[in-house]
Amino acid sequence: MKAQARHILVKTSEEAEQLKQRIAKGEAFDVLAKKYSTCPSGKRGGDLGEVRPGQMVGAIDAVIFKKPLRVVHGEPVKNTDALANPEALEQFRDRPELRDQA
Repeated sequence: MKAQARHILVKTSEEAEQLKQRIAKGEAFDVLAKKYSTCPSGKRGGDLGEVRPGQMVGAIDAVIFKKPLRVVHGEPVKNTDALANPEALEQFRDRPELRDQA
């Protein structure tokens, strides 16, 4: 299984909560990520690209692979020295017939 995901990485829980509220009110996730994220992915609107289970920190992995899609979930997730607002955009299973063609 793989997922397309994005996040906004910030230093404080207050920043993370404020951004989550702004997104809930309709502000564009990618615009806020470009402006506020401390992660290099912020330049891409928070886009993490395709990720597989176990590739991200456990708490972020749980949001990406176990929660509903296209929702910024619950409390901000602790990621080493910062907090993230993760969101899974799509999930898809590997297609075995394509693996053999690579």
